[in-house]
Amino acid sequence: MSLIPVLAIDGPSGVGKGTVARIMAQKLGWHLLDSGAIYRAFALAVDARNID
Repeated sequence: MSLIPVLAIDGPSGVGKGTVARIMAQKLGWHLLDSGAIYRAFALAVDARNID
């Protein structure tokens, strides 16, 4: 079984986490999972369906 490296970048809003993550993923040839974008899409879908 091979291990897959995972890197999490955490910090306050507006400090460049997404920018750093995109640059690192590109330089390392890694995939980028933008969990913030997933969260926002989920929240939008919930709001559109009037789910409490």
